[in-house]
Amino acid sequence: MWYGVLCGLAAGAMWGTIFVLPTWLAAFSPVQLALGRYLAYGLIMLVLMAPRLSGLLRRLTRSDCLVLLRHALAGNIVYYLLLSFGVQLAGVAAASLVIGLLPLTVTLVGRGDHGSVPLRTLAWPLLVVIAGMVCINVEVFTRAGATVAGGKAAAGMLCAFGALLCWTWYAVDNARFLKRNARFSSAEWSGLYGISTGLIALAIGVATLAVGGFAPAPGRDWLRFWSLIALVATAASVIGNQLWNIACRRVPVTLSGQLLLFEVLFGLLYGFLYQHQMPRPLEWMAILLLISGVIWSVWLHAAPSRSAGVAVLAPGLEDHHGHRVG
Repeated sequence: MWYGVLCGLAAGAMWGTIFVLPTWLAAFSPVQLALGRYLAYGLIMLVLMAPRLSGLLRRLTRSDCLVLLRHALAGNIVYYLLLSFGVQLAGVAAASLVIGLLPLTVTLVGRGDHGSVPLRTLAWPLLVVIAGMVCINVEVFTRAGATVAGGKAAAGMLCAFGALLCWTWYAVDNARFLKRNARFSSAEWSGLYGISTGLIALAIGVATLAVGGFAPAPGRDWLRFWSLIALVATAASVIGNQLWNIACRRVPVTLSGQLLLFEVLFGLLYGFLYQHQMPRPLEWMAILLLISGVIWSVWLHAAPSRSAGVAVLAPGLEDHHGHRVG
C-alpha cells in the first residue's frame, strides 16, 4: 500500500502542472488547450506502445472499448476542458479549491468497496480536509471581490464543479475496473487510454475545423504552445496516469480519494511559483490542514485493526475477488 501512496503522490506532482498551463498559455482557448494536450498525449502513447499494439488490440473486447471511450471523455477531454475554463475565468486558486473536494466526493462515491475504511472512521480526517478547503475558499473570494468580476468568477466556479463531477466518476470507475481486470497491466491500460483519448481529440479537432470553429488569430506563439503542451502531456498524462493506475491497484478507493489532494497541493505550489509570491496566512493554514488530513487518512488505512476493527488477513487467505477462503 505504501508503494501505492508514493505513486499517488508522484502522480499529483505531475498533475499539478495542468492548473498553471491555462495561465502559461492564456492567449489560447480552453478548447485548443484540451485538444492540443490530448493530441500530443495520444501521439506519444502511440509511439511508445507501437511494438506491442497489435497484440493489445486483439485482446480488447467491445466492453473494453466502451470503457476506454467513457474514461477518455470523462477523465480527460471533458474534465480538462471544464477545468481550463474554470482556471481562466476564476483563477488557479479557485479552480484548485473546487477540485480539492475530490477526496470527499471520491470517498463518498467509492464507499463500500473491498478494503475501504468505513466513513465513520474517516470522518475526522475528512473534516480536517474540509476545513482546509474552507480556508482556501475564504481567501479566494476575499481577493476575488477586487480582482475578478462576480459573474465571471461564478461561471468559472460552475465549470470547475463540472470538472469535479467528471473526475469523481472517472476515478471510482477506473479504480474498480483495474481491480477487476488483471489481464491488462497498468502500463498497457494507460497506453490504450492515451491512444483512445488522442483519437477522440483528433475527431473533435477535425469536426471543429470543418465548421470553422478555430478562428485565425495572428500573433500567437505556436512554438511556445506546442512546447508546453508536449511537456505537460508527457508529465501529467503519460507519466502521471501511469503512476495513478499503479496506485489504484494498491490502495482502497476511499484512500485514493485522499491521495488526489496531492494534485491540488502541487497545483497551488506551481501557481505560487509562477506568480512569484508566497502563500498568505489562510493559504498556509489550508495547506497544513490538507496535508494533515491526508496523512491521517493514510494512517487509518494502514492500521485498520486499530482504527476500524477490520480483521487483517494473512497473505493467501483471500481469493482474487476479495472473498475469504479456508
